[in-house]
Amino acid sequence: MKELFSRTPAALLSGLLLLTGLAACDNTAETPTDAGGADETPTESTTGAAPGEGVSVTPAYNVLEELFQTEVINIGLEQLGYTLESPKELEPSTMHVDLANGGIDYIAMHWERLHNDFFENSGGDEQLERVGVVVPDVLQGYAIDKATADEYNITSLDQLTDPEIAALFDTDGDGRANMTGCNPGWGCELVIEHHFDAYSLRDTVQHDQGQYFALIADTITRFEQGDPILYYTWTPLWLGGVLAPGEEVEWLAVPYTDLPEAQGEVSEEDTTAQGVNLGFVVDRMRVVANQEFYDNNPAAVQLFELVTIPIDAVSAQNQRMQDGEDSPEDIRRHAEEWIAENQDLFDSWIEEARAVESASR
Repeated sequence: MKELFSRTPAALLSGLLLLTGLAACDNTAETPTDAGGADETPTESTTGAAPGEGVSVTPAYNVLEELFQTEVINIGLEQLGYTLESPKELEPSTMHVDLANGGIDYIAMHWERLHNDFFENSGGDEQLERVGVVVPDVLQGYAIDKATADEYNITSLDQLTDPEIAALFDTDGDGRANMTGCNPGWGCELVIEHHFDAYSLRDTVQHDQGQYFALIADTITRFEQGDPILYYTWTPLWLGGVLAPGEEVEWLAVPYTDLPEAQGEVSEEDTTAQGVNLGFVVDRMRVVANQEFYDNNPAAVQLFELVTIPIDAVSAQNQRMQDGEDSPEDIRRHAEEWIAENQDLFDSWIEEARAVESASR
């Protein structure tokens, strides 16, 4: 370099030095100074930081049939920069307690009316926040096989107070109907037990509890053998594709609406769907977030607010599980495929979540 300068005419040397100085000044201009906007907080576009960068999120679910919607949200959170921990599998009753205590950050399978008691007993609005509607118009109710319903003209649950009608569904020889029921800790068992008292069913009907999917497998086997069946069920669930209401089975109406006090004021209109008073509120599945997580993560909250999945899409995914694609890896792939089929909608959710984060800074 010394030789180059020594051979360079003075004017050229002066020009080179001037260009070097200008380049140095230009580099200096790119560095933030105390003038003009120095007090502004850097945004994601200038820092490259995602809204959830450095934040770990732990979700939870109850049964694998509810993991699909959780995975759709998880993928959205990942795109916002959050680190997802392995989801916990918990009963709804303990799940809400863990959520309030910060052991998990959010759930996407909270039935607003059915799980209201769990919500309130875990701290309510002071420790938890309900957000959005993930799946609208979810149903619960009682069903029997269509053949028996038609032969004996059975349309209402209170007909099971008749010992002769109840005996049609007796599977253990004690003369009472055996109803495939709801797992302890799910919330639906509380409604069923309430109905047994409200409709005077205890002398003629037995509420069979245990592992629901093992019990319902036996119920399906009995149906395939041509035996009468009586069971509790809900939607969305793959079972509706195996035992379709109006085809293989029929919903049973309740004589009048009567629900636990914790579900609040409920009318017959609230519990009626498809022209039948099912006895359970037509509900909606929502996200519930831990209060501290809710307060500190506006982008995640906006995503929770926006994600809505049609009930038919959840039912179709559940049917794929029944057909053998039932591992957590399969369910994650189902979520990825649903997102790909609805890419513009999903991308709009992410864009809105990012915008809320930027506005909050």
